[in-house]
Amino acid sequence: MEKNIEEQSGSRFKIVVFGPESTGKTTLAKQLAAHYKATYVPEYARIYAEEKQQKGETLTSEDVIPIAKGQLRLECRSEKISLLICDTDILETLTYARIYYPDFKSKTLEKYVEKSTANFYFLTYIDTPWKADGIRDLPHKREVAFLEFQQTLETYNQPYLLLKGDMETRFQTAIATIEKLLRIH
Repeated sequence: MEKNIEEQSGSRFKIVVFGPESTGKTTLAKQLAAHYKATYVPEYARIYAEEKQQKGETLTSEDVIPIAKGQLRLECRSEKISLLICDTDILETLTYARIYYPDFKSKTLEKYVEKSTANFYFLTYIDTPWKADGIRDLPHKREVAFLEFQQTLETYNQPYLLLKGDMETRFQTAIATIEKLLRIH
């Protein structure tokens, strides 16, 4: 379900590229930020996971809240910016927590989510080749993960557009959508 984009308001406009691993989120977010000369907000979970991996440690459910806080810090540094393009957000952190730690519950994380969702989400589909990179580890669960991400957006009633196809098609579709959003905003 794609929520009506006209319901969004505010002075800062936050767009999130959202979805399972290896679906082109980082590439698309960087392209969009460059195209609009907007602020790019990276995925904090990747930074955090790489640091733990370098220490020989693995992620656990204890890492969910530090990851969420780190993502929020990255976004808050850009609070005065009028257009943010985010490579994931706290709603993504929540979704991954549900995928990796099905029994994970946190009122703190739920409060963060309530206060920091985006104006619009681009949900990236799993029709891109999966690429191993040392952090990604769910090639066999792509469909399940995708459905969980879509369900999260619908559960939280977030406006989104599903992006499919090659990277150029996704980029052009995203630009056309952002142009429409910015005219409305």
